[in-house]
Amino acid sequence: MSRLSYLIQRAVKMDWKRMVQTAHMLHKKTDKSTAWLLKDMLNCALKYNAGYIDYKIAAMYNLSDAQRKTVITRGISNRIVRNMNDKAYWHHFDDKTQFNTLFANQVKRDWMKMNADTTESELSAFLSRHEVILFKPLEGSSGQGIVKFTKNDWQHMTVFRQKLLNMGDGILEELVIQHPRMAALCPTSVNTIRIATLLGDKQEGIVYAFIRIGNGKVMDNVDCGGMAARVDIDTGVLKTVAADKQGNVFDTHPMTGTSIVGFEIPYWQEAKDMCLTAMKKVPQMRFVAWDVAITENGPVFIEGNSFPSHAIPQFAAHYPDGIGILPEFEKFITLNSLKA
Repeated sequence: MSRLSYLIQRAVKMDWKRMVQTAHMLHKKTDKSTAWLLKDMLNCALKYNAGYIDYKIAAMYNLSDAQRKTVITRGISNRIVRNMNDKAYWHHFDDKTQFNTLFANQVKRDWMKMNADTTESELSAFLSRHEVILFKPLEGSSGQGIVKFTKNDWQHMTVFRQKLLNMGDGILEELVIQHPRMAALCPTSVNTIRIATLLGDKQEGIVYAFIRIGNGKVMDNVDCGGMAARVDIDTGVLKTVAADKQGNVFDTHPMTGTSIVGFEIPYWQEAKDMCLTAMKKVPQMRFVAWDVAITENGPVFIEGNSFPSHAIPQFAAHYPDGIGILPEFEKFITLNSLKA
């Protein structure tokens, strides 16, 4: 697709109402005029393939042209994924049953597929082994559709089976019990680490890592009210404040009071090694973001992402010098060689 075709396609699909709302919100936050912000958003769209969400999250309104060139925008992210990941192999990650089967040694928990073919006796046998389970849609992201059930919910098996069927095809999983240190950040959710691996033409390894921390809900995802902080790849220590999607920043967790800056992730080396081993499993998928939970016995996979989000690793609060994450990718891949 040519750049002009891409821009026309983006313009057609653009949610112009949300864009204007974003400009109004940023006007109140920055005192810059709404007209200036809209003009600057369009400028960033043309020069850097940046959407209005990119513009807001990376605080591009505060950046110079040199700094803006270091931000991975939606357009750049899409190009990286298209070139790195063969779509014929996405199903290994997008279908949770395939992922759990292929990476069973890293998933390390009991699960079963739930659909119309699942008998009541099969469901009963699975549930007899657990006090708490999670239902996850067969495909999906951002924690959407995930529901937690306890033993009280399946007292009437026929009714419960029908309730699950009404939710659509999915999987049932044993609940992951996180390490007490991880629970100290926020006990209501499993606080997962996203570790992105890249099989590049220059080198291969971990390109970035960040932790997602819940804020009172079952899910840690920022789309569900959670927050994120950057993880130092070498040490597993959080060296930045946490930030949420609204731009709020936290030195300590507002619920637990646990310090975020300086927090050290348990089993960090083991978590890295697990991802570095897994990235060779499907070499046609060269850029994968692995969601990792830390238990008392070590790291486990929650899922792998075939189309990693480019937004969360670039919260402005995590880059106080205004230099984005693009230079980290350039250590692994030759961006100029990627097809448009």
